[in-house]
Amino acid sequence: MKITIIGLGYVGLPLARLLATKYAVVGFDHSKERISDLKNGLDKTLEVSEELLKTVISSKNLKSGEKGLYFTTDFEEIKDSDTYIITVPTPVDKNNKPDFTPLYCASETVGKALKKDDLVIYESTVFPGATEEECVPILEKFSGLKFNKDFFVGYSPERINPGDKEHTVEKILKITSGSTPETAKKVNQLYQSVIEVGTHLAPSIKVAEAAKVIENTQRDVNIAFVNELSKIFNLMGINTQDVLEAAGTKWNFLHFKPGLVGGHCTGVDPYYLAHKAIEFDYHPEIILAGRRMNDSMGNYVASQTVKQLLKKDFKVKDSEILVLGFAFKENCTDFRNTKVIDIVKNLQEFGANVTVFDSWINTESAEKEYKTKVTKSLPNQKFEAIILAVPHTDILTIELSNLLVENGIIFDVKGVLPKSENVFSL
Repeated sequence: MKITIIGLGYVGLPLARLLATKYAVVGFDHSKERISDLKNGLDKTLEVSEELLKTVISSKNLKSGEKGLYFTTDFEEIKDSDTYIITVPTPVDKNNKPDFTPLYCASETVGKALKKDDLVIYESTVFPGATEEECVPILEKFSGLKFNKDFFVGYSPERINPGDKEHTVEKILKITSGSTPETAKKVNQLYQSVIEVGTHLAPSIKVAEAAKVIENTQRDVNIAFVNELSKIFNLMGINTQDVLEAAGTKWNFLHFKPGLVGGHCTGVDPYYLAHKAIEFDYHPEIILAGRRMNDSMGNYVASQTVKQLLKKDFKVKDSEILVLGFAFKENCTDFRNTKVIDIVKNLQEFGANVTVFDSWINTESAEKEYKTKVTKSLPNQKFEAIILAVPHTDILTIELSNLLVENGIIFDVKGVLPKSENVFSL
């Protein structure tokens, strides 16, 4: 068996590294910079350490039966594979509609390489039916082969949690599926050979797709519920963290906290399910209500910060506000779909001078995408307000009181700081 992984981001690279411990693997990506870094053992996403990556890197394209990981941008070097695993992102567009562009492009690339009896496995999160309805026709078109006769397809959704060094790919149970019973067994056996905690073989590709998309939708709805609670309790003058701590003493209470919901999964996947539901003339009220609630939280944090500044008799216009963290979650380099930008833009609309600090992310890329300056070094000044948006490990070591003017405030978005009269949270 020889495997090509298409897409070497937060999902593809850890999987490629793991499979390379037992198989000949080609890691394919269109980014020459990314491939150059990986050949030198450097993973800028910080998902795979240099030490671990270098244990599997090969300087040459391997043959079936060998093991190791070879990186390339050259399409010609993936043609002799018999198994292709597609791990590209599935974002939404500006109207929150599924954007299959990366998936279509990856399917076209694989389609041009397909040979008789080859296997294609998709890991990207999609709505139920997308693999067979959206991707398979592209494979057929560019390969000239017939689905389930000349080539076969599997679906095994990714469950990577960026920045999580405990729940790594080999320690997360894997859902598997295939387009035929024989294919499903083959896909399941492949993942079973490297996943320590085992697999769950779903009865169909659609079931596996649906299982994945509801995982993040369920989480999104639960967070939306506590975000709404935080708004209600704030009006009542009740500390939400205290309420959740008290309620959490019951054995079956679900432990979710209010906060910002961004990133490439939880803040995106519900739109895929909603999109497909609407095709069946069903309007998903709870799912979309949860999305609206969670998408409102950045502006809510900004407005609450402004409210507290006014209570302290600070002028909001031209005030100095420090926002700590820009990634979509703590200890992670990923800033895709970050909701911190909503806080920043809203405060700027109030006329505040906003400084954004994050030492984890690629600041040049973030500035290019969001048109907002992000610094990796703390400025030598004091601020009327500090918003602790993303509690990276290094941010939690900062003595925030040294950065505040007298009577200044701190808005602790995730509720990680000790209680204080100048510390506010959701």
